[in-house]
Amino acid sequence: MSDRNPKATKAERQAAAREKARALREAQLKKERRNKLLTRWGIVAGIVAVIVIVAVIVINSVRGGIPDAGPAPANGNVDGGFTLTSTTSLEPADTGEVDVNNLPEATTTNEAGDTVPAGVEAAGPGEPIQIVEYVDINCVHCADFSATYSDQVKTWLDAGEVTLEYRTVAFLDRNSPTNYSSRGANAAACVADKNPESYWDFMKAIFAQHAAGEVNNAALVDMAESVGATEAADCIENDGFRTYVKYADALARAAEVGGTPTVYVNGAEADLNSFVETVQSAIDANKAEASS
Repeated sequence: MSDRNPKATKAERQAAAREKARALREAQLKKERRNKLLTRWGIVAGIVAVIVIVAVIVINSVRGGIPDAGPAPANGNVDGGFTLTSTTSLEPADTGEVDVNNLPEATTTNEAGDTVPAGVEAAGPGEPIQIVEYVDINCVHCADFSATYSDQVKTWLDAGEVTLEYRTVAFLDRNSPTNYSSRGANAAACVADKNPESYWDFMKAIFAQHAAGEVNNAALVDMAESVGATEAADCIENDGFRTYVKYADALARAAEVGGTPTVYVNGAEADLNSFVETVQSAIDANKAEASS
């Protein structure tokens, strides 16, 4: 009878040992490669985390470096806005100092009993109809609104039938690594202060370039100069009215303005889908009342 479990030969035992040693070496090499890869990824993740932390610190430092109190620009009103009485003139305002920690009353009640932001009111007989528009320079819908309605608003303004008050907020700074909403609002405030006759054209220009994305302060200076605001450069470059921007933004939030654009016509919030009809109806009704 043959042996069913023959004893392995010396050569077979050596071959098995070599195979086992090879498998152990291969497993060890795989482990070392895996550990090296994990180490590399760990280093990369650590570097990314440090970059993110530094970026957050820098952004927060920039945002937190704006004083809570400071001067308001010429023509900037206590409600955080600039009121166009024509396409080349702003309503004078002498607000003086503003303080984010000492805001005036943010809301009022209109004739219908609804709560609206302070300074939003119906026109008296024969007076221009008031339009108040909350905008964010980085807001695509604000840019679309400007592109759609600026020609019509210009017609009303030049006819003396309306006033247009821009209240520029910085809601979208949360999505901007460069605080573009605040910087753009500051540039507009600088133009209103130094070259008020160019304010309408600057607001049109800054919304017209929205599709091109955020721009730096030097480009904002170029934009201002392209519409005739030749005295605003230093103010734009040096954040001359960022405190006023901060103040206007805080007032809008206190008034619970929900987004941009939000538009009030003749003392009440307007449906943007019927903006032209709403304004024209108010103009016609006001003229009729004045002539009766």
